[in-house]
This record gives sequence, C-alpha cells and structure tokens, in this order.
Amino acid sequence: MPPDSSDFDDKLPTQGRLSRFRKLAGLSAQLGADVLKNGAKRLVGEEPELLSKAAAEKLVATLGELKGAAMKLGQAVSMDTELLSPEVRQVIARLQNEAPPMPYEVVARVLREELGDTPEALFREFDRQPLAAASLGQVHRAVMHDGRPVAVKVQYPGIAETLSGDMDNLGLVVKTISKASRLTDGTAYFRELREEMLLETDYLREAELCTGFARTVAPLPELKVPAVIPERTTGRVLTLELLVGRTLKDWVVSEPSASERFRVARLLILAIYGPFFLHGEMQADPHPGNFMVLEDGRLGLLDFGSVKRFTPRFVDANRSMFLHAVRLESMDVLGLSREVGFTWELPDAETIALIQEILHIAGRPMRSTPYDYASCTITRDMKLHFGRNAARFLKVRPPAEAVMFFRSTGGLAQNLRLIAARGDFRGVFQEVAALL
Repeated sequence: MPPDSSDFDDKLPTQGRLSRFRKLAGLSAQLGADVLKNGAKRLVGEEPELLSKAAAEKLVATLGELKGAAMKLGQAVSMDTELLSPEVRQVIARLQNEAPPMPYEVVARVLREELGDTPEALFREFDRQPLAAASLGQVHRAVMHDGRPVAVKVQYPGIAETLSGDMDNLGLVVKTISKASRLTDGTAYFRELREEMLLETDYLREAELCTGFARTVAPLPELKVPAVIPERTTGRVLTLELLVGRTLKDWVVSEPSASERFRVARLLILAIYGPFFLHGEMQADPHPGNFMVLEDGRLGLLDFGSVKRFTPRFVDANRSMFLHAVRLESMDVLGLSREVGFTWELPDAETIALIQEILHIAGRPMRSTPYDYASCTITRDMKLHFGRNAARFLKVRPPAEAVMFFRSTGGLAQNLRLIAARGDFRGVFQEVAALL
C-alpha cells in the first residue's frame, strides 16, 4: 500500500503563520547566543565574526525547511562577502540550490495533477533525486521520449500561499516602520518587491519570460537561455532544455585560472547590463545558483521567474548615466536623477553630493584598469556612505521599480567579488556601451 501523502508533510514548506513564526523564533534564539559570544570576543580584543559555523548550519536547516521568502533571504545573505567569513558563507551558500528536497511521491503527485500522468509515462527517463532544490520548487533531470534531456522544475505544494503569507507578515513590519517614521514610507517599495515575488509562483509566466529573454540575449551569443518545452509546462511545472555545466558557486570553488575568472566575470556583466540597456529587462535574482558555466564555455542563465521589465523612461535615463560614466564625461546628476524617477526633500547641492558619491564608488571599474575585484570594496564603501548619511538618504526617494534594479546590480557586484577576477573591466563596460 503506497504511503499517504501526509507522511511527507515534514518535507514540504512549513505552512501557517504561527508555525513559521515559531521556527524563526527558535532561529533567533540561536543567533542571539552568537551575538552575546561575539560581544565577549570584542571585550577581550578578538575579532568577531557575524555567525559561527554552528549558527550558519542552523540558519541553513531552518530557512531551507521554510523555503519561500525566508529561504530567499538566506540566499541574499550568503552573497555578502563583507558580512560573513568564507567558511560561514560556504555553509549558507547551500541555500542557493540545496534545500531539503520534497519526496518523490509528492513530485509525482504534482506532475499527475498538472500534466495528467505519472513521471514514467510523461518522460522516457525521470530521475527521482533532484538536481537542485530551491525556494519555490525543485528541479529533476529527465529525458523526453524523443531523447531530449530536460530539466523539470516542480513547485512545492502550497508554496504560493506560504509565500503570500510570508510577504503579508513582512508587509505589516514595513507598514509599522513607515508609520513610525516621518521621513520615509517604504510601502511602495515593498509592494513592488511583493508583487514581483508572488508572480514567480506562476510557471506559465516564467516560461513566457524565458522565451522572451532568449530573444533579448540573441545579440549576445556567449550567453545561453534554455528552450521551453511547452507540452510539459503548466502553472506549477516548468520543463526546460537541460544545460550542462557547473553553477557559478560550484565553478568558483574549482580554482579556475585568472584568465578564466576574468572571462566569466565579463560574461556576467554582459548578462546583467546587456538585456537591460538593449530591451529594458533584467534577471533580478542573480545569486550564484542562477548562472551556469557551460561545458562549451558559454554562460547559461537559469530561473526566469524574477525577470523584471522596466519602463522606457527608467531605462533611457540609466543608459545616459552609464554612457557618461564609461566615457568619463560630466553629467547633469539632478536632471538625470529626475528622469530616472528620483524625488528628494533636500537642497539640490546636498542631493548632488550624495548621488555623485554613489556614482563615484560604483564607477571605479569603469575609470581604472586593470581593476581587481578580489580586493574590491565597492559594497563596503557603499554601505559606509549610506550609514554616514542615513538621515539625508531617508529624504531621497527612488522610484519603486528601482528596487529590482538595485537587487540585480547589487547581486552582480557580489558575484564579481566572489569570482575575484582582475583585468580590463573598463574595456568590458566599453564593450557594453558599444552595444547601445
């Protein structure tokens, strides 16, 4: 007699706000102990780290089980080279595609509900063990009846409702903070993030975005977007051409040569800025599990649920700023910022100083060559700039769509720091400019 599906509930994302809150509260207690321990280290003059390895393991286990928005947060944390030691970051990086998998019986149930038959009938081969297990679903290798190898992404049952609940909980926090502050209102930015994240649970939409993104990167043949298999794709199952290679996080630890590091770093820059400047689109969830160094040398792009399409005004103004920066030209900072959609409640001179410093920090690889991302301090210096001027920045409001832009470009900066390449990056940004 086959096991009842309820036997597998402990392998699925934890349901219910209260249950998820309890698990996060237990995690907070573990991390709190680390904070006390690090405080003691400071008292005796030792250098503390943000997390111990034990706390990182607890973080991975809890967020991996919760999946959804909680796991996405862990993925973002794992990319921050300034906050975590390499050892701890390697532990947390497992959240990028190694969450605890759901059992095969549940996978088979979802496929039957969505596609009307068993995995064995739908595919000539279907691996029971997942290739990757992530925040919203897990991926299985399979072979179509005509021999094509494919990757089948199966959504966790109930994850759409779980994600919605997570975002509602976060929304209450944002709303409370916004009401308590007379300087800023974060609800519009949170609403943008919430809407984009909830859309990621629609795999038919992701299939459409994937097909569109393939057209977008067509002028960049060194990038590869997998083809969609429409007859095996529904709202909760997405079947794509299987790309063969190593995810960026696995490739980095293989000790690639200096020339290979530069080559892949160049492709990452092209993958983020090329589609944005050419067609106003960005892969807005750029953690290292979403890129693959293919066996033929190309850079494979994965996960298209978070592709963001920007307004023409936003793209045009950013394109002008980028071209001025690459050409080392002066620019009308306030005028272009208004075109992007920024508003502010500061004297113009103060606003100019704040934005010019951002552009100066972010533009370092465009001004000097060679540039060494192994010793890059852009992320750290940007945080320091925001920290020193926090009260002023609360009076400068970017447009809501900038949330996804900063998510993408910030992730790119973290990935380049992770790769630690050195070379003529000014030439790479000039190459991007030549596309325009």
